[in-house]
Amino acid sequence: MMRKTSVILLSAATGAALTLLVTQPRAVLMGTSARAATADTYRQLNLFGDVFERVRSDYVEKPDDSKLIESAISGMLSGLDPHSSYMDAKSFRDMQVQTRGEFGGLGIEVTMEDGLIKVVSPIDDTPASKAGVLANDIITMLDDEQVQGLTLNQAVEKMRGPVNTKIKLKIIRKGVDNPIDVTLVRDNIRVRSVRAHVEADDIGYIRITTFNEQTTEGLKKEIANLQNQIGDKIKGYVIDLRNNPGGLLEEAVTVSDAFLERGEIVSTRGRNAEETQRRTAHPGDLAKGKPLIVLINGGSASASEIVAGALQDHKRATLVGTRSFGKGSVQTIIPLGSGNGALRLTTARYYTPSGKSIQAKGIVPDIEVLQDVPDELKSRTDTRGEASLRGHLKNDGDEKTGSQSYVPPDAKDDKALKAADDLLHGIKTNSAANTPAPAATDDKAATDDKAAAKVPN
Repeated sequence: MMRKTSVILLSAATGAALTLLVTQPRAVLMGTSARAATADTYRQLNLFGDVFERVRSDYVEKPDDSKLIESAISGMLSGLDPHSSYMDAKSFRDMQVQTRGEFGGLGIEVTMEDGLIKVVSPIDDTPASKAGVLANDIITMLDDEQVQGLTLNQAVEKMRGPVNTKIKLKIIRKGVDNPIDVTLVRDNIRVRSVRAHVEADDIGYIRITTFNEQTTEGLKKEIANLQNQIGDKIKGYVIDLRNNPGGLLEEAVTVSDAFLERGEIVSTRGRNAEETQRRTAHPGDLAKGKPLIVLINGGSASASEIVAGALQDHKRATLVGTRSFGKGSVQTIIPLGSGNGALRLTTARYYTPSGKSIQAKGIVPDIEVLQDVPDELKSRTDTRGEASLRGHLKNDGDEKTGSQSYVPPDAKDDKALKAADDLLHGIKTNSAANTPAPAATDDKAATDDKAAAKVPN
């Protein structure tokens, strides 16, 4: 059956973000030997049928047939590698919301505290901010239902919903004697994946937290704002990809393209040579040639590594920080029909412009900077990395396990950011930046036209 498929790169570090491609499936023609092998494989499925029937008839309690099938599918996929998996219908919907970067909701960032929902901050120009919801407000009821007893995810799900529908919140606010009742109308909320500010009066600092469908437009907007604020005295830009677990491949490509004039950005290679595809840059540099510093660490994975690898290989940026996570594989999202969820299946590896696979190795920064980690956090600030994951795809040569992923909460203690500022002010120099860019080694790469159908998650 012909079916539209989607492809993603997903960091197992968080299981939350991924790089997605949308592609059209191809017809598969099998020879006689292939058909015979396939027939033999399907005959072996009789064993599964026997086990399934025995469990249904003899298990101590009557099992749910659909859960048995779902668990069998999950086991089959999880046995392949850490990133292949089965998503039930709800997980599939959640993934789609995450990659779109927008949903029907209220526009508040929340956390759980003492069993209640605490507002971290309202998002500007959303129903919550317009209604006067404030940071540190405590939400105790949603539509007359107690919040206590719900998980954070359950509460968030209740606050989300179709645009133009209403929800009533009961809020406790410090300094106010009585609870506050607020009725909000849900609106289309866009997740802000790019934030920026002026650093040291003449540097544009840009933080990318994930790669969703809003990221490239957000980047363009923030760069324009920084250029208006700083003007001609701008020294350069710091692109912070630390602890960014990934996202849409298409967004990783377009973010890289935003700073490159030409050349390959990334190539993907599947089991068969004809599946190789290459994405290349187009003329136009949003930074207008200004120097770039990219910050990475052990939590920078997947789509983040595509951007870092492309800018490093082209000598367009200096990488500062610690070795990245090392996830160099591509997952295809295959919908299974209405209400049946989807498969997430590893279908390819990706390679940097120099033809290098970072799978289970990561990207090594041009300048390594280790943070001063508080004693109480030292045992929890290193990310294990792809090479530490059971069943990960192997790579040639020495694999590398995780690296430091701690980022100080106070910018004045951030040694990597300080190093970036120094570089842009000419206090330090990076000899690696003077090395010619390595030539791409992929002689079977596909054209841009073939890759154009890909859209990452």
